[in-house]
Amino acid sequence: MTSTVAIVILNYNGRHYLEKFLPNVIRYSGNHEIWIADNASTDQSVEWLHSNYPSIKILTIAENKGYAGGYNEALRQISSEYYILLNSDIEVTENWIEPVINFMASDVNIAACQPKILAYDLPTHFEYAGAAGGYMDYLGYPFCRGRIFDTREEDLGQYDDEKDVFWATGACLFVRSAAFHQASGFDESFFAHMEEIDLCWRLLNMKYRITYCGKSAVYHVGGGTLHKSNPRKTFLNYRNNLVMLFKNLPKGRRWKTVFIRLLLDGISSVRFMATGAWPDVIAILRAHFAFYGLIPALIKSTKRTNYRAPLYYRSVVWEYFILGKHRFRQLTGINPPTIPKS
Repeated sequence: MTSTVAIVILNYNGRHYLEKFLPNVIRYSGNHEIWIADNASTDQSVEWLHSNYPSIKILTIAENKGYAGGYNEALRQISSEYYILLNSDIEVTENWIEPVINFMASDVNIAACQPKILAYDLPTHFEYAGAAGGYMDYLGYPFCRGRIFDTREEDLGQYDDEKDVFWATGACLFVRSAAFHQASGFDESFFAHMEEIDLCWRLLNMKYRITYCGKSAVYHVGGGTLHKSNPRKTFLNYRNNLVMLFKNLPKGRRWKTVFIRLLLDGISSVRFMATGAWPDVIAILRAHFAFYGLIPALIKSTKRTNYRAPLYYRSVVWEYFILGKHRFRQLTGINPPTIPKS
């Protein structure tokens, strides 16, 4: 039986990206269904789609629910064995779907997978959002094969493999629908940013595999909705990181880890001060107070598991900034996530 695949593009005022990149999605997606889930856009995206691509399936969401809420609402209405959550600012390539789906079909325990993510503005190099598969250190700092902080590696074929990773990017996320719904989808309180890492962490704790397939490649513009310099993005990243740690760490580690992160966030705010980026400093303060307000609800709602998802038990901040290790393969003691046998 042929696997069913639904490509779902969440759009928010991204008509210019749809005009640029949707033709390639249609060209290179075979007979797979393509859905546009519109998050209450005000740039006439829906009208443009009706006029230019009347065969495209469109879901309209009454209000902007962000990445997490928008996709949750859309995927509740789409029936398929696999979902491909595709950013509107992604340029796909020929044969970008089948290698990933075939890899996922080889093991029902693979819940999610991502292709190689290259930079649209510098196609020879990896892109920040996912690169060749994501990892996370024990203090909650995400990093990737091919990208650590602001250093992007050149793609020389070093990651043309299939690999278990800690998280797969939401920019181009292949996910098994049954696993997605079993995990209750994205945490909508995140709104946007790090919700895919939180989902992958929960799936790992459910003993699923999160993977990367280097036989497929796409090109990502990045920052299509919120530019990295936007204080709103700073707020979401800092708040959501703390929430994610509190939710998913074992009870014995969460308070100590969160306390250390709060201190490190304070240090990072000093860096913003040094450059005069006061809106970002205020965003970090707001993120901390928002997190404090969520703690009572998190304590009540957080579920515990017997399995600890495999973090990188060294500080990637120390390795990068102090020891000068700017390439993934330079990191000390890095091991791929492995799932214990039941």
